[in-house]
Amino acid sequence: MLRLRTRQLALLSHLNAERHLGRAAAAMHISQPAATKLLQQVEDTLGVPLFERHTRGMTPTPYGEILIRYARRMLNDFGFVQEELVALRAGLSGVLRVGSVPGAVPELLAPMLSAYKQQHPRVSASVTVDTSNVLIRQLARGDVDLVLGREIEGHGEGDYVSVPLLEETLAVVARAQHPLAARTSISLAELVEVPWILQPPGSPQRVRFDMSWQESGIDTRLNITESASTLVTTAMLEVSDMVAIMPGSLAQHYGRLGLLCVLPVELYARLPPIYLITRDDDALSPAAARFVAQLRSYVEGEGG
Repeated sequence: MLRLRTRQLALLSHLNAERHLGRAAAAMHISQPAATKLLQQVEDTLGVPLFERHTRGMTPTPYGEILIRYARRMLNDFGFVQEELVALRAGLSGVLRVGSVPGAVPELLAPMLSAYKQQHPRVSASVTVDTSNVLIRQLARGDVDLVLGREIEGHGEGDYVSVPLLEETLAVVARAQHPLAARTSISLAELVEVPWILQPPGSPQRVRFDMSWQESGIDTRLNITESASTLVTTAMLEVSDMVAIMPGSLAQHYGRLGLLCVLPVELYARLPPIYLITRDDDALSPAAARFVAQLRSYVEGEGG
């Protein structure tokens, strides 16, 4: 059975970041000979080389890349345990780390987390908002306990447990006083010359947008600014005649605030559902397990 000490795991992580034994040793505040000994111990235990040595540094071998991935996860879990212990000493009952796509925030995350905090005020909760592909990588590293996001192809379906939560439409939005705001019908062809702000390529939202243009048969190169930030998107829309796409629930949220309006444009694609996604190989903390149970109960109630 492979057993590695925390210092050995830390060295692997620093070597991956620095690609140089001396700099990795300095980052750990140990001597280079001590770092050499730690690395040699790990390689002797495994019987395989973990790094290729070069005149200018080191690069991980395929064996090293595998071990580095698990070392980072284990170190992250150690950090999570420390957070839990600090929380308990402070009189709290745990830590909840949620990753969410923007579209899940108004109708799902905000009301669910608010109700959860009323029931469990001693739980320390943190929320990370990003695109699904970024959040899935954070879930794989153990940076978040669960994700409210969309399933991503090529991210190892067997590694995760997914439960559908929310069906979403896709809306074209603009500032409330946009010149097109009073129109009752707008075709995609009329938006060819309009500047767009969109999520980066590869995100589910952008994929559906690109599919819509392909299926419309309109062959053109759009004027696009890319950002995964909802704050950047809304700020740019407020000060310009740009248009954007966003989940219907998010568009309605900003519409209620009087910031944006939904333009009457028919898109040829829908967003995939928002899922509750957890790692299949991970036991949830009590705080996370309670939140997952609350989400499942909400979904079952909605379905009934």
